Amino acid sequence: MDIKAFFDAEFDEHADVTAKTRAACAEGFAQLLNRSAESIRHGGKIIFFGNGGSAADCQHLATELTIRYKTDRAPIAAIALTTDSSALTAGGNDLGFENIFARQIEALGKPGDVAIGISTSGNSENVIRALKVAHDINIVAAALSGKDGGRLVGVADPLIIVPSDTTARIQEMHITLGQMLCGALEIELGLV
Repeated sequence: MDIKAFFDAEFDEHADVTAKTRAACAEGFAQLLNRSAESIRHGGKIIFFGNGGSAADCQHLATELTIRYKTDRAPIAAIALTTDSSALTAGGNDLGFENIFARQIEALGKPGDVAIGISTSGNSENVIRALKVAHDINIVAAALSGKDGGRLVGVADPLIIVPSDTTARIQEMHITLGQMLCGALEIELGLV
């Protein structure tokens, strides 16, 4: 293995995807920020959910909002549906894994909230079902995806699609966009 070539190739691909994401996702990001700020201003919350690495991103972002991002400030209401092992295992066992997030949206969501599903492929059945439920009960059904957006196209609005087919690069952009959302929300809500 040529470690130098590998190292350089990874950074080159990351830089390329970063530039393409910057060009392609600004409008969707602005829409997500506006919908999220409007929700928080009216007593709503942001609900994150996804699988695997995306589940970890959900927990990370919900924590940045509820605790702090850059400065000490009032909390921003957010929750990750990926943290309650009892709800996840009961839902998976009793209702099927494809319904673990939809059921929690039904229980915890209210009109005016923002649901943000994260799926690198855009084809995660449990994310798609949860967003459909969110839409049905007047929750903003938003998502972060990659590749061609998969089956999230037409389900999520706004839908931010990272222009890459490489899962690792998509995930890198998702956490970057998520942290940018946290910072932008602090500013938009006048908390910094």
